[in-house]
Amino acid sequence: MAGPLDGIRVLEAGLLIQGPQAAAMLADMGADVIKIELPGFGDQGRHIHVGPEDPRSAVYIACNRGKRSVALDLRHPRGAEIFKALARDADVFVSNFKPGTLESWGLGHDDLTKVNPGIICAQGSTFGPVGPDNEREGADLAGQAVGGLIATTGRDQDPPSPVGAFIADHVASLNLVAGILAALHARAASGRGQLVESSLLGGQIWAQATEFTHSMLTGEPVGRANSGHSLIKGVYGIFETADGWMAIPGVPPQARDAFFIAIERPDLTLDDRLQDIMIHRGFAWLKDQLVAAFKTRSTDHWCEVLRDAGLRYAPVRDHRQGLDDPGAWENGYFAEVADEKGNAHRVVGAPIRMSETPLEPGATAPELGAHTEEVLRGIGIDTEEIAHLRAENII
Repeated sequence: MAGPLDGIRVLEAGLLIQGPQAAAMLADMGADVIKIELPGFGDQGRHIHVGPEDPRSAVYIACNRGKRSVALDLRHPRGAEIFKALARDADVFVSNFKPGTLESWGLGHDDLTKVNPGIICAQGSTFGPVGPDNEREGADLAGQAVGGLIATTGRDQDPPSPVGAFIADHVASLNLVAGILAALHARAASGRGQLVESSLLGGQIWAQATEFTHSMLTGEPVGRANSGHSLIKGVYGIFETADGWMAIPGVPPQARDAFFIAIERPDLTLDDRLQDIMIHRGFAWLKDQLVAAFKTRSTDHWCEVLRDAGLRYAPVRDHRQGLDDPGAWENGYFAEVADEKGNAHRVVGAPIRMSETPLEPGATAPELGAHTEEVLRGIGIDTEEIAHLRAENII
């Protein structure tokens, strides 16, 4: 079945994660995504290798599967002309250069709307499109740092530590996708495109709307997570087991007796001190009891017991263990898909399920410039001109 964005053409000149991951989601939704890359070098993500002897890039593969690659130097006047020719028939242009870069090449939103009034220009940045830091370069770590996330991770006695994923890039990419989809909807009524902008900073603030609102109300930062969440006063946190760790994401009042019985501490059901667990002075005592209880058995044991009791729980897994989750495969969060030659590839699938227009993850990421001639011929550039462009390193 056709995807929800079947018939939509996307040009992407993204780098690393924010822009490319947004375009990857659009590709999963059925859009034809043409990735524009610098000849001879490509997206910077290509150069973050799996290891010293393994030139594959998890960053590039994860964010660029299912696209077509065109090698084109946008800095060169002829390269910019060719890009404008591609933009005439495009619906969306995704990028995450430093603000002002595209404008300096004559490829900003105002420039492109002159050749295609319906084009949607989606631009990502680090600190936002305006303000005193708008022209500063940055990356995921900067977004986590300035956006307040790093200040909440870890324990009070530990130094600051970032989240172990490119979470600022990822959230910003999803915000960019949301803006693009809204702009496509608006264009259906008006016939005109528009400029859509997101940033790592804005994404981190939005992702922590609850925590920032707490600071607005109290004048205080929320503090460190301390193996749980500073705003949740109750049984909510990570506990060590006999052979690993597990998460208890809350125990509702009506389930407390069943919970204490399940962890082999029925005596706690009658302890008067439980009346105080919703305030910090009572929880410190209870947490000590829980820490001691969970250490007595294995993670698998506690998962089985809590599952049978209908209680909330989740084992703490690494990525290798996560790949063994049958539910993640059944839901399509991981998938095995075939490339054009019929070879199977395991990929991270789409996180969205749609009944009538399902998303389909691409099997592979393109080699640099693999589709250059194919795409350029599609806009009327002949063999002789392609050879000249290649000789001049424009493609």
